[in-house]
Amino acid sequence: MATLGIIGGTGLTQLKGLTITRSEAVKTPYGKPSAPLVHGRINAVDVVFLARHGEKHSIPPHRVNYRANLFALREAGVEDVIAVAAVGGIREDMAPGVIALPEQIIDYTWGRKHTFFEDELETVTHIDFTTPYCETLRGRLLAASQACHVAVIDGGVYGATQGPRLETAAEIDRMQRDGCTLVGMTGMPEAALARELGLCYASCAVVANRAAGRGDGEISMEDIESTLHKAMGQVGVLLAGFMKINE
Repeated sequence: MATLGIIGGTGLTQLKGLTITRSEAVKTPYGKPSAPLVHGRINAVDVVFLARHGEKHSIPPHRVNYRANLFALREAGVEDVIAVAAVGGIREDMAPGVIALPEQIIDYTWGRKHTFFEDELETVTHIDFTTPYCETLRGRLLAASQACHVAVIDGGVYGATQGPRLETAAEIDRMQRDGCTLVGMTGMPEAALARELGLCYASCAVVANRAAGRGDGEISMEDIESTLHKAMGQVGVLLAGFMKINE
């Protein structure tokens, strides 16, 4: 199996059976990544972890250097990328604690460095983004979920918003009319940049809360953190299972 890149929280480096071999601070032509690359191995699988929001979770979604992050992973030999992200649930079945593997994305972000193809080009370059997530990698994640008995929802539409504020109820209404089932702040341009680099990229979306107007009262950060603490344990089981069946 090719080297696997995992983008997410630093807590994911506590996976059972993981041996961390080194931490590597790197530079890229696009600046510094959010955090050092953490190299490790589970059984026969080489993995590289990258904390999207930094080692202290201090980088807001609109300030993440997505280009540097993806470029650094590619330069480290990564070919497959699983992006773990906390999201809000729009559709009724996307309840807090649910893990979903979305298959489509709608981009509502603005002002982010969203492409590698903009300077000193010999010709204008376009990528096919019809299917934004790698179906091969999604299929392997689904197989792992069945093998390790972790429930996931297969499919969904990730709506990527600018952040760092949460959305209004009216904005969520609009997103639902557009077909979004999940809302998050880091899905783009991460997915498109991975495609530009030829990386096989899939999202593992963890529902932290019901989106604005879909739950009772205000959205509490305390509730979000409590939900994520429990759900990330299941994500760890899923990732460990993924590596076991792909070693």
